[in-house]
This record gives sequence, C-alpha cells and structure tokens, in this order.
Amino acid sequence: MRVVIQRVKQAAVAVEGKEISSIGQGLMILLGIEDSDTRDDISWLCAKIVNLRIFDDEQGVMNESILQKPDNDILLVSQFTLFASTKKGNRPSYIRASKPDFAVPMYESFVSELSQQLGKEVKTGVFGANMQVSLVNDGPVTICIDTKNKE
Repeated sequence: MRVVIQRVKQAAVAVEGKEISSIGQGLMILLGIEDSDTRDDISWLCAKIVNLRIFDDEQGVMNESILQKPDNDILLVSQFTLFASTKKGNRPSYIRASKPDFAVPMYESFVSELSQQLGKEVKTGVFGANMQVSLVNDGPVTICIDTKNKE
C-alpha cells in the first residue's frame, strides 16, 4: 500500500465536470493498493496518517496531528498509478496495482478504518473513475509512505 499525503488549504474531486467531494484545510491523500496488501497494512497506515505531526502548533512548528485539528478533514482518492513501474521503456507498467476485485474491498476497508481512527467521515473520490483533483498544497508539505518499507 502506498500513499501520497499532502497538507492542503483546500482540495476537491470532480467527475465529468461535477464536484463530488471537497474539503477545506486538512489532508489530501492518494492511495495505491497492491495484491500483497493486508488488513494489517490498513490498520498500520491509518494510524500513521492520523498521528503524523505535520500541522503547525502555536509556535509555527510542525508538531500537531490531524487529530489535534478538529476542523480539518481528509479527502482520499484511489490512485493505481502509484504502483507504476518505469523500469523498461517509456510506457509505465501498472502490473503491481491491484485489480478492482481485490482493490475495491481493500479501499472500502481503508476508508472505514481511516474514518474510525479520525473520528469522522473521510471524504472520497469515486473508485475507478476518471477524476479531476484540485488542491492548494499548504507548505508545501507532501509525505510518501509505503507499508512494505514502513516508511
């Protein structure tokens, strides 16, 4: 499982020109799933995300997590291209990215677990749809995490 986490001032997802989800301040997360991912990966990654100290405290130091920012939200979007391999040629291979029969239940479990750990609903895109994502990165702060490396 791989994520790209961006601290944002705002973010939104549109499908076919219609906005379907948006948040103000918080985290915009792109999630990639591969067949070797497990429920343990989901639990570990969700806990890591909600406890990441990447929000400024009163002194302007990144020392607070999203759990300490109750007005902040999370927008989560599925992103199979996070498992692109560019080793051979110029056309990326997505062979490591899970097919929908495995990825959809894992994605839904991830959304559920993240919502539970956050203590409120996580906003989402539409799995498998051609989405247009817009955001204003705050900082910029962008963190990449891979559950296989635990970093």
